[in-house]
Amino acid sequence: MGSAYNPVDWSALFSAEAGASAALAGLIFVAVSINLASIIKRANLVARSAEALFILTGVFLTSTLCLAPAQAPATLGWELTVVGAAIWAAATSAQLRSAHKNPFVRGPVKLLNFLLTQCAVLPAVAGGISMIAGRGGGLYWLLDGVVFSLIASLFDAWVLLIEILR
Repeated sequence: MGSAYNPVDWSALFSAEAGASAALAGLIFVAVSINLASIIKRANLVARSAEALFILTGVFLTSTLCLAPAQAPATLGWELTVVGAAIWAAATSAQLRSAHKNPFVRGPVKLLNFLLTQCAVLPAVAGGISMIAGRGGGLYWLLDGVVFSLIASLFDAWVLLIEILR
């Protein structure tokens, strides 16, 4: 079994990403706490907060699943596919609510946010399917998803901490 399909080879990365995603989720909670009065006045900001938390939850859950010992690649693949699909549905729904009738976000920025969200959450599904099939990139998909998840979540944190005050 090649490295792309052996989560043991990726354990250091998954451990780091589980910790990083938990820390960034804490940052989102701090941002929401600091600006709670402003956030709850606008449904799009509540949805943006939820989107960021869903994306980081996806990183945390997929990393945790990959750290479970002695799983068959196909079993891990099914877990990643199911969790990835659930996170995709939740994050995409929140992202669409965040962008809907938002006077502060224009077309190109809406498109960028949408693409970032999709690039953050869909790789878990692709990686899961690849693990089940035993070809197509395997866990390398998760690496792409983690990178985009961290970028998308940092943008969301910036909006919730700084841009909300402008």
